[in-house]
Amino acid sequence: MFTIVVVAIVIAMALALSRALLGPTLYDRVLALNTFGSKTALMIVVLGFFMGRPDFLDIALLYVLINFIGPIAILKFFEYGGLGDPSHDEGRPGQ
Repeated sequence: MFTIVVVAIVIAMALALSRALLGPTLYDRVLALNTFGSKTALMIVVLGFFMGRPDFLDIALLYVLINFIGPIAILKFFEYGGLGDPSHDEGRPGQ
């Protein structure tokens, strides 16, 4: 049973990685990397469950939180050209 679950997660990770490499747009690539990160957290949880190590759940939760913030920062950077530096906001209308 463990082998089937791990193989299924690895296949899903490989598909997400292929979409990240071949994605036609930036948004496809970011979404694929976010999916890859979610599958990685799932793999950590499954390994922790089958190894009898419940402390792996804490590591997976931390990884999911980082995985949540990363794509937002990447998309904000590519959309606005910065991550909140005030020198980038001087030329914008309404400032």
